[in-house]
Amino acid sequence: MSAATPETGPQNLPAHGTTSHGKEKTTNTEKALFLAVLVALLAWGLAIFTWGVPGLYIPALAMVPVMYVILILISRG
Repeated sequence: MSAATPETGPQNLPAHGTTSHGKEKTTNTEKALFLAVLVALLAWGLAIFTWGVPGLYIPALAMVPVMYVILILISRG
């Protein structure tokens, strides 16, 4: 197995926007979106840990109307 080098670290994951060196960099918007998703998943996991099965399905059930609106907005262009 090869040793990890700086070029293989998580900070060099593919993203949008290239630098003058040809490497791709992550924008602040992408970082904020990733952090928001990570926090939401963490909160959902803590809800499951705290309340069990209701912590699993109640947030998912609450997201149904939200996703419905998002799908309508996407389909309208």
